[in-house]
Amino acid sequence: MALEHGQIAPVYAVQYALRVLEAVDSHRHGVTAQQLAREIGVPIEYLTQLLTMLKRERYLHSLPGGGYAVGESLVLLGSASRDKALGDKIKSVLMALRDEVGAAVYFSRYDEGEVKIVDFADSPNAPKVNEWVDFRSAAHASAVGKCLLTQLDHDGRRDHLSRHKVVRLTSRTTISEKVLLTKLESQPASSPTLDLQEYAVGTVCAAIPITVGKTVGCLALSLPVTEAHRLRPAADTLNERAAPVLLSLAI
Repeated sequence: MALEHGQIAPVYAVQYALRVLEAVDSHRHGVTAQQLAREIGVPIEYLTQLLTMLKRERYLHSLPGGGYAVGESLVLLGSASRDKALGDKIKSVLMALRDEVGAAVYFSRYDEGEVKIVDFADSPNAPKVNEWVDFRSAAHASAVGKCLLTQLDHDGRRDHLSRHKVVRLTSRTTISEKVLLTKLESQPASSPTLDLQEYAVGTVCAAIPITVGKTVGCLALSLPVTEAHRLRPAADTLNERAAPVLLSLAI
C-alpha cells in the first residue's frame, strides 16, 4: 500500500475504500474491523485510517456492538437523486477544506473540451479569485487550467490550445505554446500545479488532479500573494484530503 507521510495516498485510499464499502454492503447485519481486514487483505492499522475517513464522510456508521454498516452518504449516492447528493457532498468537502487550509477552495472539471468550475467554497477571510478573464479562456495561466490540461494526452492539449490561444494576462504568463506544452508534459503527477501570479497579479494558486474513470478534474486553492508562503503546505493538505471527493465520484 502506498503511503505519504504515514497516510494512505488518495488514489490508493479510494481503491481500498471501495473494497471496504463493497465488503460492508455484503454484510446485512454489520461487520467488524477485524473481519474486514481479513476479507480484503488490508492490515488493521491501515484499515483504521480508511474507516475513520469513511465514518467522517458518513459512508459508514458504527453499530452499538462495535461493527460497521452502510451509512447515509453511500445510500444517497446510490439513489435516484445521486446528482444532488454528489453536489451536496462535494460542497461539504470544499467547505471543510476551506476552513482547514484557510483559503478559497475549488472543484473543477474538464467537460466537453472546456474548463469548468463546478463549485467552490470561499468566505470573507478566504476570498475567491477575481475572474477577470473567463477561466475557459485562461487554462494556460491558471493552476486549475494547467492541472486539467496535464491530465489530457498531447493531442488533447493541442486541441484545447488551438481553440483558446495563449495570451499574456500578466508579466508572468507563459506566452509560448511550445514552452507551455513542454511544462505540461513534464509536470510531475505527485506535485501540485502552481499559478504564481500568472492569471492575476496579487494571487497565487495550486491545483491537484482528481481523476476517476473518464472524469478529469482537480481540487484547487487560491491565496493572496502576501500569503504565498502558505501555498505549498496548503496544497499538501489538499492532496491528503482529496480521497472523499475521489470516492464520491467513483461511487
